[in-house]
Amino acid sequence: MIDPSLVVPDSMKVAVYYNNRDVRVETRPVPAIGEREILVKIMASGICGSDVMEWYRIKKAPLVLGHEITGIVVKTGSAVSRFRPGDRVFVTHHVPCNTCAYCAEGLHTVCDTLRTTTFDPGGFAQYVRVPEINVDRGTLPLPDDVSFEDGSFIEPLGCVWRAQARMARLKPGSSVLVLGAGISGLLHVALAKALGAGRIMATDLKEDRLALAKSLGADEVSLASADVPAWVRKVNDGKGARLVLVCAGALPVYKQALASVDRGGVILVFAPTDPGVELPIPINTLWQEGVTWTQSYGASPADCAAALSLIRFGRVRVSGMITHKLPLEEAGKGFSLVAGGKESVKVLLMPHEGT
Repeated sequence: MIDPSLVVPDSMKVAVYYNNRDVRVETRPVPAIGEREILVKIMASGICGSDVMEWYRIKKAPLVLGHEITGIVVKTGSAVSRFRPGDRVFVTHHVPCNTCAYCAEGLHTVCDTLRTTTFDPGGFAQYVRVPEINVDRGTLPLPDDVSFEDGSFIEPLGCVWRAQARMARLKPGSSVLVLGAGISGLLHVALAKALGAGRIMATDLKEDRLALAKSLGADEVSLASADVPAWVRKVNDGKGARLVLVCAGALPVYKQALASVDRGGVILVFAPTDPGVELPIPINTLWQEGVTWTQSYGASPADCAAALSLIRFGRVRVSGMITHKLPLEEAGKGFSLVAGGKESVKVLLMPHEGT
């Protein structure tokens, strides 16, 4: 008997992005797959902060966004042997070539291939076609003990893992300051705790997010409107933070980072600003104080695999960060919640809920 959940219709619903205030649910054909591809029925899809960066997205609109997905394999190409219909999977949209000079140095997220790969049409749909290269190196089995909802955090947590473990090389016992306690900042707090950081400090403009940061492992929290550099030294034995993670893309936050880092410390850029924003950097201070300025973008497949393990074994608990689970028909509401940044932490779209 055929499992009815694996029966694929001819058409599907997709949420099409025109701008942050105009997200339309439309009907499209379910994409056909090639012999080395798979078709995945999306069960959970997270709305990322980058999805609502209008200046970045609108130039390519209309398009189907969404890249934080989990689902069930419903079709496989004739040459696919690793997966079969019914398998639970996580799929990442960006994958590296693993052969260029960047990949050879471990710099997978600046690989040209990684920046051009994706799936069809996007994660805010009921089904996606996963291209061969993504099947090969961007699709992971999702264990039965990881829910689809928790699994949707694999890609964002993979980005956070890469930032702390690979780019900043966080050392156990190091003090950490997280500037901005949105979803990326909260994941940074939780991961820093899991990696054995020393004193963890977090700031935000909202009290409820600071309370959540405390519950995830922050030792000290402060409103971002305070004198953050002075507060850091007050609660951190008179010193700045060894690692400062910038998780809010506003110029005053970057200035706080420069004034809050310890001698010999690291400032890591995790949140972009609007286009054209420039930050005056005191070169001599960086030189004399031994401060390193770095950044982290995206995640490699290996980073996502690490994130899956962290979630599966409870080292980073993500389910408490979910504030909204919405059907695909309410994608516009989801985008409004994330773009507004006041009433939500993590918003998931559930493309088959209610169908």
